[in-house]
Amino acid sequence: MLDIKLIRSDKDKVIKALSKRNGDFPIQEIIELDEKRREIITDVESKKAEQNQVSKSIPELKKSGQDVTPIFKQMKELSKEIKELDEKLKELDENIKNKLMYIPNLPNEEVPLGKDDSDNVEIRKYGEPRTFDFEPKAHWDLGVDLGILDFERAAKITGARFSIFKGMGAKLERAIADFMITTHTEEAGYTELGVPYMVNRQSMIGTGQLPKFEEDAFHLPSKDYFLVPTAEVPVTNYRKEEILDVKDLPIKYTAFTPCFRQEAGSAGRDTRGLIRNHQFDKVELVKLAKPEDSYDELEKLTNDAEKILQLLDIPYRVVLLSSGDLGFSSAKTYDIEVWMPSYGRYVEISSCSNFEDFQARRANLRYRDENGKLHFVHTLNGSGLAVGRTFAAILENYQNEDGSVTIPEVLRRYFNKDKITK
Repeated sequence: MLDIKLIRSDKDKVIKALSKRNGDFPIQEIIELDEKRREIITDVESKKAEQNQVSKSIPELKKSGQDVTPIFKQMKELSKEIKELDEKLKELDENIKNKLMYIPNLPNEEVPLGKDDSDNVEIRKYGEPRTFDFEPKAHWDLGVDLGILDFERAAKITGARFSIFKGMGAKLERAIADFMITTHTEEAGYTELGVPYMVNRQSMIGTGQLPKFEEDAFHLPSKDYFLVPTAEVPVTNYRKEEILDVKDLPIKYTAFTPCFRQEAGSAGRDTRGLIRNHQFDKVELVKLAKPEDSYDELEKLTNDAEKILQLLDIPYRVVLLSSGDLGFSSAKTYDIEVWMPSYGRYVEISSCSNFEDFQARRANLRYRDENGKLHFVHTLNGSGLAVGRTFAAILENYQNEDGSVTIPEVLRRYFNKDKITK
């Protein structure tokens, strides 16, 4: 959530920054509501001061034998007026808050101007796409032929866009997640969390999924809980409404969870295989950092996610998202895109973002500095990585002409085999 003080003091800057997002946002309306709110606050304070003054005069008036009935009448009238103004103030506060909930974060100055993902800027590449001396298969065909993926029975159990990992497939998926978590905890110093897969409404508001993106979430109405669309939600909210010690920053967490998404608006896109499912597993990286350090921490977090693909030796690239492709809560995002031979292009496998204090304001997540002053932390997160997409990338990039798949060397101690064969 944007800081109302920033909107109030630097309206033009806010409007200019939001114009890069190609949307229409009610900043002027929020400013007008805020002005009304401050007028009412001034009026309430004035009436309370008057009420206090009148109250102080009552003992003297009684002592001198004067009739205080008109004074009590005046006090009653003032109390009524203050109550009415407090109700108006509460209404205005709620109205302003609701409007702020639909305003996205301001893009960082380094974010390129653009209308959509076609304007994203490539930052760097790792490795070269493999040249096959045979016609490579798509991961969904490889997986079915090897008997390690079953989409047909998954559809029978639930519906479209679900997958079953079977036998060596289930073992490989588990090995990938174990490798990722072990790398992040033992080599990069993240603390692993095992978190709930359901969260309450306030947690979804805290990280910015609600209220704007409720249609993309799976909702349990009886409890008003939501299945987690990403571990970002429970992990970031793990410290919500807390005051952290500056000496503990940055704090780094990782978690491996299933993720659940409606994928509203994605009909017809990536309908086959593991790329766009309603349920998928992901390893998440979350950081809580001081504002002055958060962009350095974004680079480090992105590097931590990249390291997984480097160790697997799979080609990828890093792109900086344009303002038109930037997520609602993010100030700056890098996408890591892995090479997929069946697509003949790079496919997103991780988004690494700095939200600055946008999520922290919603989640009331602060830290106390060396002088005892309170500040909102900056929150960051990224996939480290999407497990299903990594599984797909391994199948496609490590496939052999006979239909077998070689296991990347770094995974073999988790998998205990060097190849999957029919």
